[in-house]
Amino acid sequence: MAQIIQTATEPLPTVDVDVVTLDLVENALRNARYEMDEVLFRTALSPGIREQHDEFPLIGDPEGKMVVGQFGLSIPDFLENFSGTIEEGDVLLTSDPYSCGAAISHANDWLVVMPVYFEGRIVGWASMFGHMSDVGGKTPASMPTDARTIYEEGVVIPPFKLYKAGVLDEDALRIILNQVRKPDWNRADLNGLVAACSTASRRVQELCARFGADTYTSALDALLDRNYRAMKALLQMVFKDGETLSFTDYICDDGVGYGPYELKLSLTRNGDKVLLDFTGSSPQAKGPINYFINENLVRMFFGIYMITVADPQILWNDGFYPLVDVEIPEDSFWKPKFPAALNARNHGIGRVFDLFGGLLGQTNPDLLNAAGFSSSPHFMYSGNYSEGERKGEWFQLYSIGFGGIPGRPIGDGPDGHSLWPSFVNIPCEYLESYYPLRVEAWETVSDTGGAGLHRGGNAVDVAYRFLEPGTIAIHDDRWLTYPWGVNGGDPGARGRKWIDRVDGTKEILPSKIHDVAVAPGDVLHFVTWGGGGWGDPLARDPELVGLEVRRGLVSADGARRYGVVCDDAGTVDADATSALRAELSAGRPEVLPTFNSGPPLEEILARCEEETGLPAPKPPVAL
Repeated sequence: MAQIIQTATEPLPTVDVDVVTLDLVENALRNARYEMDEVLFRTALSPGIREQHDEFPLIGDPEGKMVVGQFGLSIPDFLENFSGTIEEGDVLLTSDPYSCGAAISHANDWLVVMPVYFEGRIVGWASMFGHMSDVGGKTPASMPTDARTIYEEGVVIPPFKLYKAGVLDEDALRIILNQVRKPDWNRADLNGLVAACSTASRRVQELCARFGADTYTSALDALLDRNYRAMKALLQMVFKDGETLSFTDYICDDGVGYGPYELKLSLTRNGDKVLLDFTGSSPQAKGPINYFINENLVRMFFGIYMITVADPQILWNDGFYPLVDVEIPEDSFWKPKFPAALNARNHGIGRVFDLFGGLLGQTNPDLLNAAGFSSSPHFMYSGNYSEGERKGEWFQLYSIGFGGIPGRPIGDGPDGHSLWPSFVNIPCEYLESYYPLRVEAWETVSDTGGAGLHRGGNAVDVAYRFLEPGTIAIHDDRWLTYPWGVNGGDPGARGRKWIDRVDGTKEILPSKIHDVAVAPGDVLHFVTWGGGGWGDPLARDPELVGLEVRRGLVSADGARRYGVVCDDAGTVDADATSALRAELSAGRPEVLPTFNSGPPLEEILARCEEETGLPAPKPPVAL
């Protein structure tokens, strides 16, 4: 447990905060959170952070509870697991999930935590983590798909003081950077994380100077309490007291031949509180897909989903945590035993939101989203230039793929979008300027979004032509199971990957693989997956379907999934459409299913190789 050193030890009094001051503090913190992002984007060097924004900021209260932020870290758990003193000017760093209570979840994430002092006392915390494009280990980008332990995944930094009383520990940083393939990137990205936290610290100190530390901390209490009261009302509106809801989804495989992994989540409301229980999920995976999830992060994810879907006007924070209990069984997919590999935990992070969606939809179908692009698939390409002025120079790319967002009560899911709203695509011009490749195509794939009254978003096909010999790596999922549709909507299409070799052959790739050799002229097709559809496809406006045919989002054949008959130009035949819809309606159940996950799992596994070109995974076993 961290020992906090403060020269001002008298507790700050709690004061009443008027609504205008509360609004000013809230919006100032919101702006400071976005300023943290901008500081980092302008100082980072790695494309994952600089271009795609793979980082997550947080500003907390004196106890470390998040008041504003994005997601993904828990300062209280970090402090609980940090052994030593913390004083003004200290900056703490870690990348070890097992040493910080899973405040972060894999070694590529470097977490910076900074105390915010004002007049000798802690008035808050600033924190931020970013995904480092490389942290050493046996493969470029440090995400070996066959890893069995975290030791194979690169340097693992225990919690320590990167800065002590404002002085950088240069020796420790030199040792850390000696383990990575792109030390200039890591140094710049780390400096950006520290600078972003310093920016947040200054903004908090300015608020304390303007309003007084007692008013500032009382405002934080009011913001947290407002969230508590809002969530308390939401829980009682959405979930019946004493009723248990359960939902199950899957991770298709673990990278070493086992799968699918069953992910089960149950929810029970007991009075004012709910219990989130992961009992029944698959055991710890052999491969690196384990998601070592912190209980506070489960609460955070649940709050994000509840508030965003049910009442998006609320600025979510940690105030509601006392209303949510969490149960995670030991040695499970969600709480693996040290030193289990963790690098591919991104699939589990995304699937959490699908699980919450499935739970919410059982109580109120109008709040239900389909399953969508619930992951952040990775593509890596590295090697040495073989000729020209840069001959012998090392290049290394890490990037995040986009896919189909699910159909929703309010409308269609966007095509080719990130799971995380703040992520953006790396511009093709950037890739082609800084890496020896050409982007032959970056386009949506028609008919990959699930059909529905509101269509699921389409997947994308990004075709990379390689100009230099090197190796590539892929981390993706949903190649076996389907992103489910809801309220009568159809599932989205599965993802697939292949290389068109320069010699004319085609090589099908699994969704998780590394060290695949590529030659100049080879073209990788990185096809992600689509979002599930929402609602009855036969209720969709035929003219809208025709418009999407003209736009290439739906094919003329695919339009028949909506009961729409049209030509390749999208011209709808109204009479033929009416007849087809009557025929399709007569051949289906009167009540459409709430969830449509496609064929039964047994059938999917039996037809796996025929449909995907890949062998079916073996059932997971307890380690």
